[in-house]
Amino acid sequence: MKPSPRSVRDAAAGLARKVLYGRVADLRPMPADVAEAEPRGCLHRYRPPEGVIPTGPPVLFVSPLAAPARCYDLRRGCSLAGHAVARGRRTYLLDPGTPRFTDRGPALAAWAGRVLPAAIRAVSRDAGGQPVQLVGWCLGGAYSLLAAADPALPIASVTAVAIPAGPPPAPFPGGLSRMLGDRPNALLERAFRFADVDKYLRRPYKIMTGVDIIEFLAQEEAVDHFLGMMPTAPGRTAEQVYTAFVRELAPAGDRLEIGGRRAWLADVRVPVLLVAGRGDAVAPVAAVRSVARMLTGSPRLRLVAAPGGHLGVLTGPAARATTWTYLDRWLDEGVLRHGIRAHRREAASV
Repeated sequence: MKPSPRSVRDAAAGLARKVLYGRVADLRPMPADVAEAEPRGCLHRYRPPEGVIPTGPPVLFVSPLAAPARCYDLRRGCSLAGHAVARGRRTYLLDPGTPRFTDRGPALAAWAGRVLPAAIRAVSRDAGGQPVQLVGWCLGGAYSLLAAADPALPIASVTAVAIPAGPPPAPFPGGLSRMLGDRPNALLERAFRFADVDKYLRRPYKIMTGVDIIEFLAQEEAVDHFLGMMPTAPGRTAEQVYTAFVRELAPAGDRLEIGGRRAWLADVRVPVLLVAGRGDAVAPVAAVRSVARMLTGSPRLRLVAAPGGHLGVLTGPAARATTWTYLDRWLDEGVLRHGIRAHRREAASV
């Protein structure tokens, strides 16, 4: 396609900003306040825009733990958190900060069994007792399903985007620990990059054509920034993260196992939306479909496929017209089920 005068002008402006300021992406996080602090996690409440009064059931973004919680707030202009807040939703984020790992592995059992349930109760209190709509990407979706298997928690619905599922791949020859040694944990970064390898092969061409170059450069910078926030750890911990990422959370029969604890998916009695990426090598559509078949107790189950790899399906260029649209429709249905009453103004008790 021949570049238009406008695209050439945008390309020149984008390159000038890149040269002068070092980046074109606005990486400032969305404004948020600490609603409640935990020893292993922190609950943030996003600030609504001026004049917007949030109504309906609150939305809680659940951190994937093994990857940065900035996945929900990648950059200004492509922030799922910003999109939710602008839609008038009372929006929260459960963020562990920098996860701490030990020789016994990530404290996933404590995260899914204690920290997340406490956060759900705190969000419900802060929203005047309304049930919570959970939204989880990657492992965050798995944790959300684990929580939803507990009928005592005030949960309105669960949305799981790109939930890891299916049989784990064969182990690396010679052991991952020996392969990585004491270098930073590059495993997850490589997984995200090579899951969408075609995009990186075409990157120089896109830059040279100058088509939507500002948007393209901003997205690339935001993804690079996100990947740079991946936790660093010695090889042994990297192997533990990988085990937790795929093996411990892979469906076995009709249960999810985490730290020896079993949660039966058939016990999930709330509406569930599953979103799978068509180009996702970590959570293929067929594997996510296998999870859907296990959610026999859910009164309303929906599985949709959207373009993008493991991260792109959540916050890629096409996500705004696909995944975000599906999520908006789903959350709006939750508002119809549970009412549109406004939230009380006082913060959650600590």
